[in-house]
Amino acid sequence: MPRLTPTQELDSLLELIVTAADGVGIDTLAQQWGTPIHRRTLQRRLALLVAQQRIEMLGDRRTARYRRTTSAAIRAQEPEVDWRIAPPPDDLPVSAPGAEVRAYVTQPRHLRRPVAYRPSFLERYQPNHTAYLPLDLREQLHTMGRSPAAQTPAGTFARDMLNRLLIDLSWASSQLEGNTYSRLDTERLIAFGQAAEGKDALETQMILNHKQAIEYLVLSPDNARVQTDTVIALHAFLSDGLMADPTAVGRVRRRPVEIGGSVYLPLALPQRLEELLGIVVQMAAEIADPFEQAFFLMVHLPYLQPFEDVNKRVSRLAANIPFIRHNLCPLSFIDVPQPAYGHAMLGVYELNRVELLCDVFVWAYERSCQQYVAIQQTLVPPDIFRLRHRQALAEVVAAIVRQGEAASEQAVKSKIPESVPPDEHAHFTALVLAEFAALHAGNAVRFGIRPLEFSTWVGR
Repeated sequence: MPRLTPTQELDSLLELIVTAADGVGIDTLAQQWGTPIHRRTLQRRLALLVAQQRIEMLGDRRTARYRRTTSAAIRAQEPEVDWRIAPPPDDLPVSAPGAEVRAYVTQPRHLRRPVAYRPSFLERYQPNHTAYLPLDLREQLHTMGRSPAAQTPAGTFARDMLNRLLIDLSWASSQLEGNTYSRLDTERLIAFGQAAEGKDALETQMILNHKQAIEYLVLSPDNARVQTDTVIALHAFLSDGLMADPTAVGRVRRRPVEIGGSVYLPLALPQRLEELLGIVVQMAAEIADPFEQAFFLMVHLPYLQPFEDVNKRVSRLAANIPFIRHNLCPLSFIDVPQPAYGHAMLGVYELNRVELLCDVFVWAYERSCQQYVAIQQTLVPPDIFRLRHRQALAEVVAAIVRQGEAASEQAVKSKIPESVPPDEHAHFTALVLAEFAALHAGNAVRFGIRPLEFSTWVGR
C-alpha cells in the first residue's frame, strides 16, 4: 500500500524512540515531537514502524511503550532502504504485495496461466463489511480530498473545477489508452474546437467523447449516481464514433471479447453479463465510503468487461461519481504512467489481486489533490453559460471582425446562431459585447482571428 507518510518523519520518530532504552510512551513522544501532532496520526506512524519491524510495542494499546527492535539495532549500521519497491522506468513505486503482482504480470504471456471470469471474486465482497482499502488509508484519503465545498450541494466542487477537470481528465484518461494528444493540444481542442494537426481522427474523437461524458456527470448532479443507466450512458458518450459496430454503443456486449496482452478470458454470455452488471452496480451503490466505492468500480467494471470496448474508460469516469457527489477532489489520473495502470489491471484480470491497482489508485489520487485542492482557492469559478455557448461566441465574434462591422447590439443579434435558445439571446448578446470590450490583438486568436484580420478591423 502506498505510504502517505514522508520517510523523513518516520526517521525522526525513530530517533526519538532510540534514545529511550526502556521504551517510550505515546504521550512522551507527542511532547518531544516539537510541533503539534494529532494522537491518531502519531498512532498511525508508530503502527507503520511496527509493521516495518523497525520498532516493537510493549504492553497493551492503552499503556503501550515503544522501543527499537534488536534486529533494527543490528541493521542500524547498514544503509537504510525505503520500504517501497523501486519502480522500473516509466512506472510508480509500489508496495511489496504490489510488486509481487507486477512481477507476475510482466512475465511473458506464455508463462502466465490462462484464466476465465471467476464469479467468486465478486461473491466474496460484502459491501460495508469487506474493504479493499484499509480504514486508516481511507481516512488519509478523506483528509487529502476534502474540499472547501464540503458543506455545499452535491457536485459544487466539480463544477467549480470544471474547466480544469475537462482538460486534465480527458487528456490523462485518453493517454492511458495510447492517445498521443498533448495536454496543450487537448486544451485547444476542448476550449476552441481546434483539432491537433497530424493526429488520427479517432484520437480527436476520444478526447471529445471524454469531454461530453464529464459534462454529463458534472453539469447535472442528478446524472452523477451509481446506477446501471448511468454506466450505460457513460459508455454511450465515451464510445461514440469509436466502435466497429455502431449498435454496440451504449449496449451490453453480445459477443465474446479478448484482452490484448492478457491471458484472461472474460465472460461471454450476454444474459449473464447484463445480470452481473446489475449486481456489480447495485453492490457499488451500497458502499458507504466514497473511496471504497470508487475503487470497487475501478476493479469490477473492467473485470466484468460488460461492453465490447471502452470498459476501462467507463470505470475511470464512474469512479469519479462518488467524488462528485461528496464534493471531494476528483480523480483525474494526471501523470499516471500507462504501464503502471496496465499492469495493475492485469493483476485484477489474471490474479484477482487488487494490491497493485490500489498502489496506483492512491498515488493517482494524491497527485490529483496536488493539482486541484492546492489551487482551488486561486481559481475563478467558471462561467457555465459561457462554457456552454463558447462555440457560438467564437463564431459571432469572428464574423463581426471579418465583416468589418462595429461591435453593436444589433450586429450581435443578427448573427446569433440557432444553437442559442431565444430566451438566452439577451444574456448571449451581453456576453459577446463584454468579450469585444476586452478584445485586443493578443487575445483575438482565441476566436480564430489572425493578427492581420484584427488590425484591419480596428483600422476601419
